[in-house]
Amino acid sequence: MEKNITIKELQNYIKAKDYKPELKNAYFQKLIEEVGELAEVLRKDKRLEQQGTIKGTIEEELYDVLYYVIGLANVYDIDLEKCFYLKEELNKEKYK
Repeated sequence: MEKNITIKELQNYIKAKDYKPELKNAYFQKLIEEVGELAEVLRKDKRLEQQGTIKGTIEEELYDVLYYVIGLANVYDIDLEKCFYLKEELNKEKYK
């Protein structure tokens, strides 16, 4: 069953289950680790549809990267939805 979720809802969900501002560096280290794992599954082109499970797939690692990006945004009290709109405005000017 799929449900649409906003960036703000996802930030709130992750913040409710995992919010430790004193571990900012740990969140960043985990992000780097997950990017490395993403690189490996991308190289192997492991997909959810091919395996029947999310474990060890591009889909899993993309979620993990997203999780730690959001975790970092939360510990720095950054509204990613607001950042999205601000950055899109800059991109419109830059790339017309």
